[in-house]
Amino acid sequence: MKTLKVVSVTVLIMGVLLSCGNTPKGKDSNTKSLSQAATSTPNIVFILSDDQSWTDYGFMGDKNIETPRLDQFASESLTFQKGYVPTSLCSPSLATIITGMYPKDHGILGNDKKLPGDKREEKKAWRAKNYEAVIEDFKAITTLPDLLKEKGYLSFQTGKWWHGNYKIGGFDYGMTHGDPKRGGRHGDYGLQIGRKGMDTLTSYVDLALKEKKPFFLWYAPFLPHKPHTPPKRLLEKYSKKTDSKYLAKYWAMCEWFDETCGQLFDIIEDKGLTENTLFVYVCDNGWVQNSDNGSSAKNSKRAPYDLGIRTPIMYKWAGKIKPKMDTETVVSSIDMVPTVLDILNIEKPKALPGISVLDEKQLAARKTIFGEIYAHDFNTVASSLFYTMAVAKPYKLILPDSKRKSKAKVELFNTDEDPFEKNNIAEQHPEIVEKLKQHIEAFRAK
Repeated sequence: MKTLKVVSVTVLIMGVLLSCGNTPKGKDSNTKSLSQAATSTPNIVFILSDDQSWTDYGFMGDKNIETPRLDQFASESLTFQKGYVPTSLCSPSLATIITGMYPKDHGILGNDKKLPGDKREEKKAWRAKNYEAVIEDFKAITTLPDLLKEKGYLSFQTGKWWHGNYKIGGFDYGMTHGDPKRGGRHGDYGLQIGRKGMDTLTSYVDLALKEKKPFFLWYAPFLPHKPHTPPKRLLEKYSKKTDSKYLAKYWAMCEWFDETCGQLFDIIEDKGLTENTLFVYVCDNGWVQNSDNGSSAKNSKRAPYDLGIRTPIMYKWAGKIKPKMDTETVVSSIDMVPTVLDILNIEKPKALPGISVLDEKQLAARKTIFGEIYAHDFNTVASSLFYTMAVAKPYKLILPDSKRKSKAKVELFNTDEDPFEKNNIAEQHPEIVEKLKQHIEAFRAK
């Protein structure tokens, strides 16, 4: 098994075929019963959407986008409406989801590594070469598939995967070859899942059934991510709701993603596995579609604001995890791995900062979660950091990196009262700013 590696702070969730209500009880009750129930060894399915705002679901209140399968899923889950990912960019966010570590610790800070002297116009020449070192370092990081091996799990990768070949993530089987010479960068063959059918996913589940082993399935389709090329029937539907072709395409993509989730749920159900499967949902980062062009709003993807880093996070295990729509508790994608380990009664590695969301006492005791924004083309932590965020309900502090010659201001928001972060109250509450700055300093020093 790989050893856990923490990167210095000064440096740095299915290939074969494709045709394509109540708060959970504390540790002494609900979680204990879950650990006892884990003798049945549930299958585990991570579902990741790609570039979707926390607002863009029916169950989150959107009046235009229809997401019936995810709405139903949310009603059957322990659903945290105030979930977060640490960073609003896909590669580091996915690395956090599979490792349970913050970007500063797993080492994936952005989408590409740029060394001093690398020229932007020559990006194709240096991108793959520079990323080889990033992948090599990531090999030493313990992932959830690594940890699940002691319980006999088969792990399958489909969809988006940035970090080279699927084997580097500890997966036994996968769709992503990761070879730059064959277009491998952020998923390659894996990006066809969902968009071109679900046959590979079905084949993986059949393989686990044939081998009589529990499975971990990573379903991270390239949806609703650009290119926004929805089925004609969905585009026609949403074109009747808006005059903006860009909004119509994006909204249609969100429902297309929802449809594929329904197909996944149906596959698991048809094979009689729903009752013994843990489903976990998260989005890698936010996206706010501009109405007059194909890009996203500046306060969403790659930004430190909630439209970039907030996401619903949902846990469903029928009969084991009690459904609840939690609109208050703050959780993070760093909690996904610890929660799975808790359910399976696997000891959590000390390097993991997250907690089990099924443990009410731990949730109550945690005061702050953090976020980080680095350069898209990154080098070291010290040279690539833009912002650190501290979320301590109801407040959120956005702290620009002091070493950058930037006009960015320290920003403080009460996200309960101001969910779209329009009113910076840092000057009115210097004591809160200072307290959260101290939390950030301690976080960065670890």
